[in-house]
Amino acid sequence: MNGREPRMLEQATPNPSIKQGQYRSSPTTSILNSIYSNGNSSVIGNNGSTTTTTTATNGAKHRVAGTRRYFVAADDGADWPPELIDYNARLASTLDKIKRRHDSVVTTVAQGVLEWKRKKQRLQIDSGIQAFLDRFYMSRIGIRMLIGQHIALTNQHHTYHPNYVGIICTKTNVRQLAQEAIDNARFVCEDHYGLFEAPKVQLVCRDDLDFMYVPGHLSHMLFETIKNSLRAVVETHGPENDSFPVTKVIVAEGREDITIKISDEGGGIPRSAIPLVWTYMYTTVDQTPNLDPDFNKSDFKAPMAGFGYGLPISRLYARYFGGDLKLISMEG
Repeated sequence: MNGREPRMLEQATPNPSIKQGQYRSSPTTSILNSIYSNGNSSVIGNNGSTTTTTTATNGAKHRVAGTRRYFVAADDGADWPPELIDYNARLASTLDKIKRRHDSVVTTVAQGVLEWKRKKQRLQIDSGIQAFLDRFYMSRIGIRMLIGQHIALTNQHHTYHPNYVGIICTKTNVRQLAQEAIDNARFVCEDHYGLFEAPKVQLVCRDDLDFMYVPGHLSHMLFETIKNSLRAVVETHGPENDSFPVTKVIVAEGREDITIKISDEGGGIPRSAIPLVWTYMYTTVDQTPNLDPDFNKSDFKAPMAGFGYGLPISRLYARYFGGDLKLISMEG
């Protein structure tokens, strides 16, 4: 800028708390000697990358590119002092209490929004409230992701799971999670409608299909969408019927994406109502369920439908890691 060459920052003094060779990424003695020697030099790091050092014009201090100066492996806490380990344990415990205390926030806000809807006699909300709720819930997903990751990483010192890095599973099995979501959705459907057997769900997915993801996020999305499909099927064909059309869950793996399609014969919705599906106050249930004052207890059961939050929240979960949730309806 202003015709001047960019100035390189001075090489920082080595951190005295890091011992030589403590990390695999620590520079070797020969590299350090090359950095602090006189003249220009080019050295090869342990991983084969090149780090070039240059001498200042007065020869007094040396400067290096800032790309690898502070690169060290993440500390696993093995060499932490007891005071720091105790502090982190208390921090993780506090974060866990905060996380559990806010487990029912989504349902609480949903009940509040629906009470406001009844009082104002509104069928829809404006774009400002919709955008605010989107930002609020997306922020909540991110905060709970960070809290859960810290708690899980802290607990991994005591319980080791080979396929987990915090709450992220490096080998999330899609078929296993989909089958679990199907079983849970069918159970809720049977309990809500008093059915002997809920509509059957056919799962088309490879047994060995896995990828890196947060299992809790995928389970939530699958459960909500399958539950919506089962409700549509039962209410379209009548709960008094003995048999229902089969709902299909098809999982396809592409080069860039894993796509999960859930198709049902629930009658569809009008084209004009499709945009309303993604609003937080839209629901096709005639009577919205009221919550018990003790709904936030651990034994609280999610209702079959009525709050209008299933699809909007599921879409936020999908978008959090760059995915999406889309609805294609064929009315009739």
